[in-house]
Amino acid sequence: MTERPLRADAQRNRAKVLAAATAAFALEGIAVPLDEIARRAGVGAGTVYRHFPTKEALFEAVMLDRVTRLAGHAKTLATAEDPGAAFFDFLRLMIVGAASSKDLVDALLGADLANAGRILAAKQQLQEAGGELLGRAQRAGAVRGDLGVSELMTLLSGTVMALQQQPGDAHLTDVVFAVLRDGLRRQPAG
Repeated sequence: MTERPLRADAQRNRAKVLAAATAAFALEGIAVPLDEIARRAGVGAGTVYRHFPTKEALFEAVMLDRVTRLAGHAKTLATAEDPGAAFFDFLRLMIVGAASSKDLVDALLGADLANAGRILAAKQQLQEAGGELLGRAQRAGAVRGDLGVSELMTLLSGTVMALQQQPGDAHLTDVVFAVLRDGLRRQPAG
C-alpha cells in the first residue's frame, strides 16, 4: 500500500515540527519532551504524534535529515576547483555544526533508536563523501597522505566531544579548528 501525499497544511505542520525539533534537540539533546517541541512549533501535541508516534521517531527524522544534508553538501564540494579548500570547508562545517549540537552526541552514543539503520546508512554516505574530499585534498597535496578516513573520523569525534565541554565558545572552536587544520596539512619535506 502506498502512502498518500500529505495535504499542504499537514506538510507545513510537519515542517514546523521538524524545525522546532531540530533546534530543541541540538540545544537539549533527546531529553526534550515532545510537548515542548509542539509548543515551540506552534502546534498541538496531537499534531506531533500524528507525524511522529514517538520521540525517537522524531529524533531519527531530524538526524536522518541532518546527516543526509551534510552528505549532499560534501558531494557538492567534491567538484570544487580547490580540493584542499573544499576539504577544510567541510571539516569546519562538521566541527562547528556538531560542536554546537547535543543531539549529535546522543546519536553517536547510541540513543535507543528503532530505525537506526537508516541513520547509519546516511552516516555511511557522509563518511564516503568525506573520504572522497579527503582523497582529492591528498592528491592535490593539501592534506598529509598518512591520514585515512577512520583516523579522520576519530579526530572529528574527539574534537567535537571536547568542544561540547565548552558550549558556545566560538573563539575556542576557531583555535581548535586552526590547530586541527594545521596538523592535517601536508608538511614540506625536510
